[in-house]
Amino acid sequence: MRKLVLLILAALLAMALWAALVFTSALVGWWRADPGPREDVAAFFSTSVEAIDAAEQGAVAFVLIEKGDVFGEHYVSAGEPVTRDTLFQLASLSKWATALGVMKLAADGKLDLDAPVSRYLTRWQLPESELGTEGVTARRLLSHTAGLTDGLGYLGFEPGTPVQTLEASLTEAADPMPGADGRTRVGLSPGGAWSYSGGGYALLELLIEEISGEPFDTYMKREVFEPLGMARATFDLAEAERAGLAPCFDADGAPCTYRRFAAPAAASLHASAADIARFLEARVEGGDRGLLPPDLAAAMFAPHASQFGLPIWGLGVMLYAEAPGGGFIIGHDGMNFSAIETTARLDPATGDGIIVLATGNPGLAATLGGEWVYWHSGRVDIRALDGMLPLVGFALLVGWAVIIGMAVFAVRRMNRSEAPARS
Repeated sequence: MRKLVLLILAALLAMALWAALVFTSALVGWWRADPGPREDVAAFFSTSVEAIDAAEQGAVAFVLIEKGDVFGEHYVSAGEPVTRDTLFQLASLSKWATALGVMKLAADGKLDLDAPVSRYLTRWQLPESELGTEGVTARRLLSHTAGLTDGLGYLGFEPGTPVQTLEASLTEAADPMPGADGRTRVGLSPGGAWSYSGGGYALLELLIEEISGEPFDTYMKREVFEPLGMARATFDLAEAERAGLAPCFDADGAPCTYRRFAAPAAASLHASAADIARFLEARVEGGDRGLLPPDLAAAMFAPHASQFGLPIWGLGVMLYAEAPGGGFIIGHDGMNFSAIETTARLDPATGDGIIVLATGNPGLAATLGGEWVYWHSGRVDIRALDGMLPLVGFALLVGWAVIIGMAVFAVRRMNRSEAPARS
């Protein structure tokens, strides 16, 4: 009996060690191709340009930043030419800018990040919930931990289609992406599990308007974009089109039209590669051009939400991976229908970063962003890890099946060897 217990314990230990090995190997990129030496910036830039050009469709703005300065930039378009000053629709990358607008209210003493947002709202309130709404704070909305279960993703409204009011969209969005509930309400315990919520950022847009007493875009231009030198950035699609908006392409590379959004704070900032480069420059440690005090700036980059035991979200930013010198590589991705994809990622400690703004090239921005994170840090970014879960699960099951099979074989041998003694 003692041998059987020891054998079971050994099998359980082997299964635990195998799980640790599988997860560690996925995290540090043992399953990925070598991205080349970190010192060879020119090679990484060249490889990225080749990947962009190989697509031969859509429009792309690509900027690689080293130590706070632009190392290289590359622009391609299958339609009207694009440059560093051409505006792109940023999709959910917009949320990072919106978060900075919220933090500016806190810096000015107009918003308590840990107070119920209901305290500031008059135009709309969260529906009553068994879990309560008092725990829904700006800090939790920024980090997707407020317990909202809308799951939004917005598809947007086609030209000629009336756009919902912000309040109507919060009640029930008419343009949810597939799989989203669409109703901004409390369905999980506030302050608990991470749950992505576009509706939470629509609520933050309303919060900014209520506190500032002015339209969201007006506030953002004065309080965020102008101080950072983002002269062309706007949440207004019509203004962006007049200023020079990149041509829109669908997933097949065919021309398409841009959509409008009831909650632009969550999905439709329009900005150029030059604008986003200035935005990243201000996010470098010791930067911000006086926009936020050091404690609030640092709070944006600190972990506020986790998944699978890994920190994944700060205040308005994703935490893609641990940075080589400490802290995290931060940023945000975006995806709008049908093939608008963006990413901006930064190591605040070094000033190194990447910007990819694209339309008509599905997966390109996230792929290049993930390659940069691995090349820069030697770690796989959290988005890539999420996509690897089926493979990780398969590897776990195969290893565990082998361990269990070996344990069963050992038990049978042990029983056969003890059989004569019992007879």
